[in-house]
Amino acid sequence: MNILRKTLLGAGAAAAVLAAAPSTAQVQGSMATVNAPLAIINTNAFRTAYQQIQTTYGSQIETIRQRGQEQQTLLQQLDTNSDGQLDEAEQQAAQNSTQAQRLGQIEQEVAQLTGQIDAARIYVIEQVALQYQAALQQVAQQQNIQMVFGMDSVRYSQPQANITPAVTTQLNGLVATATITPPQGWQPQRNSIALYQDIQQMLMILQAQA
Repeated sequence: MNILRKTLLGAGAAAAVLAAAPSTAQVQGSMATVNAPLAIINTNAFRTAYQQIQTTYGSQIETIRQRGQEQQTLLQQLDTNSDGQLDEAEQQAAQNSTQAQRLGQIEQEVAQLTGQIDAARIYVIEQVALQYQAALQQVAQQQNIQMVFGMDSVRYSQPQANITPAVTTQLNGLVATATITPPQGWQPQRNSIALYQDIQQMLMILQAQA
């Protein structure tokens, strides 16, 4: 199963506006911003489950790493002029080579292993995300917030307008744990796939900042 090839929804779908006032009306109460991917990443359930995935799928992750190294070696063998890329002539010459056959096998194996890991991660995210709207509404009610905007739709806001940490706190109370094993026949929701993409991107940003 290659989950990531399914149609993805827009990245902004995870953080919807809670309420919209008519253009001629004045909004009574404050406005806020929220980073939905970050709110989920910082939950205890997400962090614990992602660590479990690293352990449970450790052999798959190591195999993917090894296959990546093998792939690079094979590509270097096909790169006869050593320019770091395969031009049209090199691709044609490699079509029936043993290296090309092995590269095809590696691609299929990695896709299968990656699909297993992605499924576990998306399932974890889906469990937490199912309570996201409830957590967001609780924070909005507690702080008398009339509108909440996703970070990607805001050009400027004061730091105190960001309610992401408060949403994480509420999520921790609503979702204590998340399991990493999807049930038989489970298929991810399209919103979950889009959110997974956002979260993976956010994790890369956080890793780069660290």
